Amino acid sequence: MLRNLYIENIAVIEKTSIDFTEGLNILTGETGAGKSIVIDAINAILGNRTSKDLIRNGCETAFVSAEFEDLSDISSDKLSELGYETEEDGSVLIQRELSLSGKGKCRINGRPASVSVLREIGECLIDIHGQHASYELMSPELHITYIDKLADIDDLLEKYRSAYSKYVSIKAELNKASLDESERERKIDLLRYQVNELELADFYVGEYEELRDKRIVIENREKITAAEGEAHEYLSGNEETDGAIRYLELACDSLSEISGYLPELEETIKRLQNVLYELEDCDGEIMGLYDDSYSEGESLEVIDDRLDLIYTLGKKYGTTIEEMLSFLDNAKKELEYLEKFDENRADLEKKCSEARTEAENLAKEISEIRKNTSEQFAAAVRREMKYLDMPNVELIIRQELCELNRNGCDDIEILISTNPGESPKPVAKIASGGELSRMMLAIKNVLADKDNTDTLIFDEVDTGISGSAAQKVGFKLKEVSSSRQVLCVTHLAQIAALSDSHFRISKSVSDGKTYTSVTPLDHIGRVKELARIIGGVEITQATLDYAEEMISSGNNKS
Repeated sequence: MLRNLYIENIAVIEKTSIDFTEGLNILTGETGAGKSIVIDAINAILGNRTSKDLIRNGCETAFVSAEFEDLSDISSDKLSELGYETEEDGSVLIQRELSLSGKGKCRINGRPASVSVLREIGECLIDIHGQHASYELMSPELHITYIDKLADIDDLLEKYRSAYSKYVSIKAELNKASLDESERERKIDLLRYQVNELELADFYVGEYEELRDKRIVIENREKITAAEGEAHEYLSGNEETDGAIRYLELACDSLSEISGYLPELEETIKRLQNVLYELEDCDGEIMGLYDDSYSEGESLEVIDDRLDLIYTLGKKYGTTIEEMLSFLDNAKKELEYLEKFDENRADLEKKCSEARTEAENLAKEISEIRKNTSEQFAAAVRREMKYLDMPNVELIIRQELCELNRNGCDDIEILISTNPGESPKPVAKIASGGELSRMMLAIKNVLADKDNTDTLIFDEVDTGISGSAAQKVGFKLKEVSSSRQVLCVTHLAQIAALSDSHFRISKSVSDGKTYTSVTPLDHIGRVKELARIIGGVEITQATLDYAEEMISSGNNKS
C-alpha cells in the first residue's frame, strides 16, 4: 500500500508530506484547493506523462516520492522482473524529479530507473479511477477487458495471441510472395541485378580499412622511403661512412681483446652482442619495408576506383561493407524464394491454413468462456447497481462474432437501460455522469477479487450523485477498503464520514503567492470538515451535531 507521499514544488503545493493508512483514506477540500494536484503527483510516480506546467512558478524543478509497503506478491515479482528489489523491511521508494529543461530523473530504492519502468511497476501498485475512467465505459472496445478479467483467462489469451501472431506472420509472408506474375518477374529481375552487382564487386570485410591504409602509404611514399633510407644508413652505413652496427661490432672486438684480463667484461660483451643482433634484425626489417615501398603494388588510381565503388554501392545497399554483404545475403535468399515460389506456395498455404485453424479453435474456446462469464458479469454488476440506487437498471452483454484479431473473434459491448420500459442501448447513449460513476464502482466491486492492485484511488467518483445514492457509494468504497487500501477524493459528507483517515486540502495566499497544504484530521477536525461540507458558509451547532452523528453512524456501519 501507499504509506507516504512527498510532494515538492508541484503547482500550488510548495512542500507537503502525507502519511496514508490502511482502509479508506478520504481527501476533501474546497473546489480549486488542489485535490487534483495530489492525484497529478501520484500519476507522475506511476510513470504517466507530465507537463512542465506542473512545476511551481519560479522553480526549475519539482519532486515527488512515494513509499510503498506490504507489497503484494505480484508487485514484488514485477519489481524483481524489472531488476529491482524491495528494502529489507519489504518497502519500496519511488522518486521522480521533473525539470523545466525536460531532463527529469526517476529512481527506485535509490537506483536510476526509466519512466517506462515506473509505468510497469505502477500498474501493479496503484489503480486510479477518475472521471476519465468512467469514459472507458463509453469506449466499447474496452468492455471486453472486464469480461476477460472476471473470466481469468490470461494464460489462454496469451496462448491464443501467440497462435494468432504466428498466423498473421505466415499470412503476410504468403501475401508478400503472392504477387501477380508480372510483378514477381519484375522483383526477380531487380534482385538478380542487385545480387550480380554486389557479387561482381566481391567485397570482403575489412577491405575499406585496408584500402584506406594503402592509400595513405602511397600518398606518403617519398617521405616513407626517405626516412627508411636514412634509418638504414644510420644503422649499416654507406660507401663513405660506417653505421651504428659497424661501430658496435668494433666495440665488441675491442672489449674481447681485453676480456682475458677482466673476466667481468664477459657479461657486458654478451649484452652488447645481443644489442648488435637486435640492430641487425631491425635493419633487416627496415630494408624489407624499404623494398616494399618501392615495389610496384597497387596504383593510387586503382585504389581510388575501388573506394569509389564502395562509396557508390554503399549509397544503395548499406553504408558499410558488412551491411552490403548482409543485403546481398538477404537478396539471394529472397531471390531463391521467389524463383521457387510455385514449389513453395502449396507448403506455405498449408502452414497458413493450419495456423489459422489453431488460432480459430483457441478463439472459439475463449468465446465460449466469455459467453458464460458475460452472464455472470451482467448479473453481478446489475445487482451492485441496484444497491447503488439504480433499481430499474437493466444490463446485458452483446457478444457478436467478428474477424480474428488479437482479442479473439468476439465483439463485446455493454448495453444498459436505466428506466423501465426502455430497451438496453450502448452506455454512451444512455448513462449520465452520476450513473457512469456508479456503474464503474459496481464493476470495480465485481472485479475486486480479480484485481491484484495494492491501492485503489477514486477521484471524484461521487460526480452527479447525492442523497442515499451517495451514502451507498460510500458503503461500497468502505467494503472495497476492507481488502485493500483505498484513497478517495470526494465532495460528499456521506462518503467522507466513512473514512479511516481523513485529510483536508486547503489553500492560502501569502505575499501574492498561493500555497496548498494537506492536513490530517483528528476526530474534531473531521467533525468540522463534515460540517463545512454540509453547512456551507455558516456552520451552526446543529450542523456540527449532525456531522458528529454521521461519523458515529459511519463507524457503526463499518
